[in-house]
Amino acid sequence: MRLSAQEIAIERGGRRVVSGVSFATGGGEALLLTGPNGSGKSSLLRAVAGFLPLAAGALTLEGGAGEASIGEQSHYLGHADALKSALTAAENLAFWAAALGGDSVRPVWMAALDRLGLAHVADFPVRALSAGQKRRVALARLLVAPRPIWLLDEPTTALDAAAQARFGLIMRDHLAGGGLILAATHAPIGLDDAPRLTLGEPLATGAAA
Repeated sequence: MRLSAQEIAIERGGRRVVSGVSFATGGGEALLLTGPNGSGKSSLLRAVAGFLPLAAGALTLEGGAGEASIGEQSHYLGHADALKSALTAAENLAFWAAALGGDSVRPVWMAALDRLGLAHVADFPVRALSAGQKRRVALARLLVAPRPIWLLDEPTTALDAAAQARFGLIMRDHLAGGGLILAATHAPIGLDDAPRLTLGEPLATGAAA
């Protein structure tokens, strides 16, 4: 599996926020997106996921699952945790497993929560959890519906050192299994040996990242 971008450009609100970006990364590899706020990191991830159109250039995936699109083979984790506050942690994972075509049985949710150190809050409503715990429930979504491409936007936000270490192991396991990670980050996320793609200065004041 190999994901490539060829001279892509992305526009938001009529402004070009990414221009002339190219990269290639394959299964078992991670690519870290760095750069200042407004340089287009989040927009690039959203375009790869299929949420934003390209203004120019092309994204291609060699290998992968037949006719499925890049977005259909990807997990996208943005700034928002995308959790329903009235549901428990386990119920949120059940919802996402069903929505993403995963295995929506309790042992799978519990195993995912346990890997993030959250088995003890599986039946707590999400509204009762701390910001770091909510983020870990969101990260557990990556484990209940296997997909080869992980698109992660500041994935370790709100995590303490122990939780960051747990997630670092999860990412390395994903890579060891042939998965691919594209992650936007301002800080180390546990993949220190991964290559970096540094995006330029913001192209316009107030442009979306």
